[in-house]
Amino acid sequence: MRLSLTLSGGQPNIPFSYQHELIRAFHRHLPDNTVHDDISLYSLGWLRGGTMRNDSLIFPRGALWDVTFYDDHLAKQFLVGILKDKNIAFGMKVTDVQIVEPPEFGEKTKFILQSPILLKEYDAIEKKGRLVIYSEPQANMVMTGTMKSKLKKANLPDDIRLSFDKDYFPKAKTKLVEIKGIKNKASFCPVIAEGTPEQLQFAWSVGLGNSTGSGFGAVC
Repeated sequence: MRLSLTLSGGQPNIPFSYQHELIRAFHRHLPDNTVHDDISLYSLGWLRGGTMRNDSLIFPRGALWDVTFYDDHLAKQFLVGILKDKNIAFGMKVTDVQIVEPPEFGEKTKFILQSPILLKEYDAIEKKGRLVIYSEPQANMVMTGTMKSKLKKANLPDDIRLSFDKDYFPKAKTKLVEIKGIKNKASFCPVIAEGTPEQLQFAWSVGLGNSTGSGFGAVC
């Protein structure tokens, strides 16, 4: 289930690195704290409807913010929190909420991104994680592996395949996203998903790649 929130305009100058404030708003409105440190079976989109002015963003006509859940019960908890407190961040308030059900998928689809995909690969030799972008050979494997882990968490079959759309590579790009002082290099490139209709609905709900609960990998 997707909750598409319409927000009022808020303050005139919003920093480009605003995503952490949306994360804080999400957790503030969700009373079930058990999900905060668990694998994210939900995805937070970025604000839509803004324009750049100097070194900041403005939303003169307000903004749209999508929050999508695999668990409808969790979505309803978040909705209750929103109805109790309409404040989000930067003076923006919820003025309307639309409930959007998952699309009907076949066995293959192309996902267009609302926010860039963050991929993390663990380096056994260096014993630390490293970020992977769309053009690296292991990118599809890392992205698919992350989705398989989420499917297993939800007790669903994990025979899904995800791959960045190579036809889009000439126009694909990366973006450095700063959250709480940490800069993450993420990828803007459509993704081809192959699996059952239920698996594709799941991917639409939980987002692609790592840190979907922190605003990465949300899809249209």
